Amino acid sequence: MMTNHQNQYDYSAKEISELLDITSKKLPQLITGIIQSIYSPEAASNIGKAVGSLYKELVDSGIPQDIALKMTKDYMISLKDMMSSLQFRADKTNK
Repeated sequence: MMTNHQNQYDYSAKEISELLDITSKKLPQLITGIIQSIYSPEAASNIGKAVGSLYKELVDSGIPQDIALKMTKDYMISLKDMMSSLQFRADKTNK
């Protein structure tokens, strides 16, 4: 059975422009808010607990301490890189 679908989204150029203006103002604020929440003292405490837990779990599962330490450091570097990338995007968007 074939049906004739009509586009249910019929926006004018003005409406699209207004939507993009709002998005360009709100998105940087949202990204900045997320980054600030990640860099809060509470977030730092949670990250510390997560890193400690990762190291402990690795050692408890039989990974040698030196390898567990390297894996934990790599995990922290990955987190730092991810946060730097988000910060760069937020800074670039705010300009």
